[in-house]
Amino acid sequence: MRDYYEILGVPRNSDQDTIKKAYRKLAMQFHPDKNPGNKEAEDKFKEAASAYEILSNPQKRAQYDTYGHSAFSRGSGGAGGFQGFNDINDIFESFGDIFNDFFGGQQQYRSRGRSGGSTKGSDLRYLMEVSLEEVLTGTEKEISFETEDSCQSCTGTGADPKHGVDTCRTCHGRGQVIRAQGFFQLATTCPDCRGTGQIIKKKCTDCQGKGRVASRRKLKVKIPAGVDTGTRLRVAGEGEGGYAGGSRGDLYVEVRISEHDIFEREGSHLYAETYISYTQALLGAEIEVKTLEGQHTLKVPAGTESGTQLQVPKAGLPSLRSSNRGNIFYIIKIEIPKKLKPEEEEKLREIAEIRGETTAKKKKGIFS
Repeated sequence: MRDYYEILGVPRNSDQDTIKKAYRKLAMQFHPDKNPGNKEAEDKFKEAASAYEILSNPQKRAQYDTYGHSAFSRGSGGAGGFQGFNDINDIFESFGDIFNDFFGGQQQYRSRGRSGGSTKGSDLRYLMEVSLEEVLTGTEKEISFETEDSCQSCTGTGADPKHGVDTCRTCHGRGQVIRAQGFFQLATTCPDCRGTGQIIKKKCTDCQGKGRVASRRKLKVKIPAGVDTGTRLRVAGEGEGGYAGGSRGDLYVEVRISEHDIFEREGSHLYAETYISYTQALLGAEIEVKTLEGQHTLKVPAGTESGTQLQVPKAGLPSLRSSNRGNIFYIIKIEIPKKLKPEEEEKLREIAEIRGETTAKKKKGIFS
């Protein structure tokens, strides 16, 4: 944490007037209304306010000069856990009179922008597991989930239909008010209607004035062929119900591809290991392998080495962006028997002799 004197840019022996002027300069420079959307300026505005909060108070300043930041840590016995300002509204609450001195004028409430009324519901996210076979063909699945909907009895207003609602007199139905401080303005949620712009006379008995009711929804979602893990499918208008009669949000279905017992996926291509005998590797063979659509006869050339990849073109997966299909690559693994039959060993020794290769001597039995 930075030194408070360093933050305000003043020496440690500065008087209160100097500290106040330094804070005024920083507050003017980094004020949120002069730097809209600037997170760095907002952080510096809060940092300066935190420094001024301590150094403008003689008792807190004395503790800070003696113990530093530890004087305000929890359990220190000092000022008791001061951690600075996290909310700009708290700064205006604490230094309202100071801002009036800085910028002139008095704080007042004025209506600004309507935040109440009908509002679209929130978007929802649903995780769906899909198999490789379903990726190949596409599918349709029924899903079920808990959500909140607008109360049908009160159309989301939270008010008893017989009594209705009144327009909030503080914000005149706009849901927001402004605290004006000179040429600066800070919009806040109306404290009386809490941003709805309306005052409920009597609560709806079905939703207890919330305007929302819990519900369980079921719907069918079409999964196109070629989806991959991370694919997000937008289902318009199937999210959370709107507020005060507003439209539903959207539902986003996020796909996860389940692990397959044979294949591994890489884009639209599939990979699988398949085992052959050493004689098949030497002489070549035709073997049966599995695809997502059934059996396939794979030709293994004579002299195939372990690790060779043999492919079946266009037997892989489709792509979301084109009609082309990937391939299946079969990685050849050669099985070497740990024990040979006597006649096998004899034939192999003959082959080794023909090739002029030396081999381990044949083990003799105890009765030889």
